[in-house]
Amino acid sequence: MGIDLYSTVTLLRGVGAAKARSLAGVGIYTINDLLHHYPRAYQNRGDITTVSDAAYTIRSEGECPPSAFILTVSAEPKVSMIRRGMTLIKLKAFDESGTLEITYFNQPFLKDVFHTGGMFRFFGRPVIERGKVCLSSPIYEPYSPDVPLPAIVPVYPLSHGLSQKFMQSLVKEALRIAAVQVKDHLPAKLLSNNALCSLSYALRTVHMPESIAALEAARKRLAFDEIFTLSLAMQSKRSERKKGGAAAFEDRDITPLTSLMPYELTGAQKRSISEISRDVGSDTPMSRILCGDVGSGKTAVAAAAAYMAAKNGYQCAVMAPTEILAKQHFASLSPLFEKLGFECALLCGSLTAANKRKVRESLGRIGGPMIVIGTHALLSEGVEFYRLGLVITDEQHRFGVNQRAALKKKAEGVHSLVMTATPIPRTLSLVIYGDLDVSRLDEMPPGRKKVGTFRVDESYRDRLCGFIRKQRDEGGRTYVVCPAIEESRKDPDSAEEMANLVFFGEDNKKEPPLKAALTHARELQERLPDVPVGYVHGRMKAAEKDAVMEAFARGDISVLVSTTVIEVGVNVPEATLMVVENAERFGLSQLHQLRGRVGRGQAKSYCILVSDSKSKTSAERLDIMCRTNDGFKVAEADLKMRGPGDFFARDGEFRQSGNVDMPFSSGMTDESVMERAVLAATAVLEDDPGLSKNENAALRAIVLRMHEDSEDTIS
Repeated sequence: MGIDLYSTVTLLRGVGAAKARSLAGVGIYTINDLLHHYPRAYQNRGDITTVSDAAYTIRSEGECPPSAFILTVSAEPKVSMIRRGMTLIKLKAFDESGTLEITYFNQPFLKDVFHTGGMFRFFGRPVIERGKVCLSSPIYEPYSPDVPLPAIVPVYPLSHGLSQKFMQSLVKEALRIAAVQVKDHLPAKLLSNNALCSLSYALRTVHMPESIAALEAARKRLAFDEIFTLSLAMQSKRSERKKGGAAAFEDRDITPLTSLMPYELTGAQKRSISEISRDVGSDTPMSRILCGDVGSGKTAVAAAAAYMAAKNGYQCAVMAPTEILAKQHFASLSPLFEKLGFECALLCGSLTAANKRKVRESLGRIGGPMIVIGTHALLSEGVEFYRLGLVITDEQHRFGVNQRAALKKKAEGVHSLVMTATPIPRTLSLVIYGDLDVSRLDEMPPGRKKVGTFRVDESYRDRLCGFIRKQRDEGGRTYVVCPAIEESRKDPDSAEEMANLVFFGEDNKKEPPLKAALTHARELQERLPDVPVGYVHGRMKAAEKDAVMEAFARGDISVLVSTTVIEVGVNVPEATLMVVENAERFGLSQLHQLRGRVGRGQAKSYCILVSDSKSKTSAERLDIMCRTNDGFKVAEADLKMRGPGDFFARDGEFRQSGNVDMPFSSGMTDESVMERAVLAATAVLEDDPGLSKNENAALRAIVLRMHEDSEDTIS
């Protein structure tokens, strides 16, 4: 029976019912799924290290990355019983520069593998113990100068019941059978113009790279692919929405509103309001995103847009991701609009059933509130608007898929403004917001205080605790952000941890262990028994998180230990200190978002980046944070040094367009690849707007599928 790309993986050797269930756990059902199950890292076993070089690296730098050695076994292994059920095998092996000791646990059969004089390629993380270079449970392969071993070995994402060895052999078998069936969806001319390899070559190489240069060529092609197809889908969606059907706001004079504001609008705010005014003056539905730093004045711009809707007789719905944020917006906007003669309403989960019913009823009748501010409660059944003209969404990516879908149904045919506090580099905004018009608040209001930012290591811990107490004594509050909720149980010798060639261009250094929020909160409370410490994390229920954050806002809690759930959240002017643990584990733009949680009041504020990383790249990145408070400059640096992963994805999901995986482009630091991909997509659509030509048939199918997958988004 013939096997094609869409045949079930159970047709491959070794895949029975149990293995099929394990493969399904990582999304693999067909041969095609297997070909597109990409490695997340590689072990570079072809770069051979000598024993003496490893010893020098460890002594000079404190540690050595996972390394490969060609060694000869010098004596028969010794087998001993450590305790009942635990065996230990020890052997010595050497190269021309020295000898090292190798140990294996609970693998007694290896005594028949390693014979005196046998040559092997070992791969592991060397350490020095009792003055000797040692390897613990390294990967081993029989070595012969006449039989080449693969230099670069893939490391795959796995699920229970799968091993790296099994996955590698399975992918190899799939490539042998089906790689020739892969059809390229990019036209030949486009490949030639952009110096790209074929899709078949890219897939084969990304799984079985012959060299780092070949791997880079494959990655470049697949990254181009991701950006090109996403841009194509975005731009075609943008063309579709320019068909009219929205209300055109005729009276767009905002002078009565600005006359009530206690400050002069910045040039960037005026420019953004002008762009919004032009959009809502047309019957084409506005679909615009407002990007700007924390404190750049997005709320004032949103107020201007809401005012244009209200004075033209249309309702405006403002949706925030948390109840605390919704209440903050209501507290700042309601008094302003009441002075202008427009009623505001608040709709959120904590209202009583009677008050919710009252608000819902008022929204559906003429003469009711013109501006309603709320959370996802705005999306619930029974919430009907009598004349909705504008929807403003704060931090749209914080809403779930179903919430965005519900909002889209309620907002069909109305103007839409999305706000985000994530400054996006111009190059990247062409990709991420290809279906949206972009306004940028790249100017801060005068008088905004800069947050002093410093990088320290663990040796500063006592002084840091003292500084936290000092902030409390002076009326300030402290955020402490950790990268994990609980202690990691990952095996330090797992294949992924042993990878020494990763997609994202980081130094090949073993990073310090992750600080866990729950453990760190307990430790801080022990160190500072007189300072109230609380914690929040993503697994807590929304009501629990809100209660803790409100306690922090009131001052009942002086130190809030958290994961990144506070990246967008409560406005606490009294918060004067942000401490980020394992700062090297965060993207610069994410660090900048966290820093934006402080510096909102009159007191001097600080951001302390704690990192024990030995990586030079990590140090350079964190030093950028210490040098500038400009979010757009930080974002540009992040793009150049790390690639767009922080912007494209959180937990593997594209932030604005549903579940679009971007594994290759999220690690791409070459902006020219992104620009060429976007320009190529633009050129294809200009030549063939409907993608109806035969040469674009495969692209049309991809775009239609992406449109179906992204129906959950408002954009």
